[in-house]
Amino acid sequence: MQFSFRMPVAVQILLCLAKFDGVFKLTSNFLASSVNVNPVIIRKTLGQLKAAGLVEVAAGVGGAKLLRTPGEITLREVFQAVEEDEDLFHIQDNPNPQCPVGRNIQQVLGKRLALVKDNMLADFAQMTLADLLADIDSAEQEHNK
Repeated sequence: MQFSFRMPVAVQILLCLAKFDGVFKLTSNFLASSVNVNPVIIRKTLGQLKAAGLVEVAAGVGGAKLLRTPGEITLREVFQAVEEDEDLFHIQDNPNPQCPVGRNIQQVLGKRLALVKDNMLADFAQMTLADLLADIDSAEQEHNK
C-alpha cells in the first residue's frame, strides 16, 4: 500500500520557503524544480497551505513565504493541511456479513488503525520544520565531507 505523496511534497515546499527566503524568488516554478513535479501540483499545495494559515502567496508577482517561523510549524499541521482524507488505510466497504471475520473487521481493525493514526499525529505534533532544517544542514555537512 502506498500513502499519499501530498504531505512530503508540502513539507519539501515549506522547507524550501524557510531555507531560501530572501535568497531566491520562491515561485511555483522554483519550488517545482526542487520537488521535481509539475508547478500545478505546487500551486495546489500552496493553496492548501495558505488556507491552513501556514504560507502567504503573492498573487501576480509570484512568490510565497512562511507566515510563522519553522519552529512554530509542526508536521501535524502540515499533514492536516494537505491530506484531504486523513484515513491512513481503507478497510473493505463490503465484507461478508456471514463471516465472523468479515462482519467484525471494520470495528476490530478500525480501532487499531485509529490508534496508529493518533500515535502518528502525536509524533508529528512534536516535529517541526526547524527540526527538519537542522537535519538537512547535518546531511549537507556529511555530503560535503
